[in-house]
Amino acid sequence: MNTKNIPFQTIDWTKIPKTEHKGETGIAYWQTIQFEGLRIRIVEYSKGYIADHWCTKGHIVHCLEGDFMSDLNNENKFILTKGMTYVVTDDLSSHRSTTENGVKLLIIDGEFLQLSIE
Repeated sequence: MNTKNIPFQTIDWTKIPKTEHKGETGIAYWQTIQFEGLRIRIVEYSKGYIADHWCTKGHIVHCLEGDFMSDLNNENKFILTKGMTYVVTDDLSSHRSTTENGVKLLIIDGEFLQLSIE
């Protein structure tokens, strides 16, 4: 799984450049730190953002500001507000994010969220 250790370090998010990712509507701005087998992002969705795809990747998603809805392909919907978190393993759901008013998220994903079949 993880073949590289990560030494103690701090992340100054003000120094991490933002990349732009267009949604079906609206824009997502990502600030990304990548380690071997681990990705950490601050993601901001603009007002009216709807993701342009259904995602099957595993994530830990923590809402820092605002609120958003996570739609699952089984028609369940979950609203997350500031201070709430969701966790899902790779390939266990197909989900898509939307927000009316905008949101700021901390998203962590990586190899540790891969589906384990025992």
